Amino acid sequence: MKKKMQRAVWLAVICFLALLVFIGLYIDETRRVQETYRQQFNACLAHTADSVESYLDAEGDWELRYRRILSDISSADSFAFLLDNLTEEQKIAVNELHTVVLKYPEQMKEQERLEALLQTVNDLQENLDKGFQEAEELVSKIDKKGH
Repeated sequence: MKKKMQRAVWLAVICFLALLVFIGLYIDETRRVQETYRQQFNACLAHTADSVESYLDAEGDWELRYRRILSDISSADSFAFLLDNLTEEQKIAVNELHTVVLKYPEQMKEQERLEALLQTVNDLQENLDKGFQEAEELVSKIDKKGH
């Protein structure tokens, strides 16, 4: 009976250590996934900035260039909701920025607003808090009852 009890204790200790190892591996993998999401978020923001600059410098085919802006900001919005280190307010700011680009293209195509969008995206890419504030300001300037 004593040997069976010793085996049970050893088995419990081994199972506990194995559980700790798997918890450590899970935490490490979660951290790596979050780093990947952050890299993809920043890459999408960089593509958005490039697309806005391309739109501002373009002499033609504005619709295609605007669709690229919309596609890139949409991707950034998707990755923003996967990031754990962004607050809900920051996620909502990125989502609202995407929404105004999607719903109000006539207003967003104005040069002043595109330049504000470019500045906002650059600040978001640099992980500055003022980028989220700039996004909220840009969204608040949109006339949501008009086109």
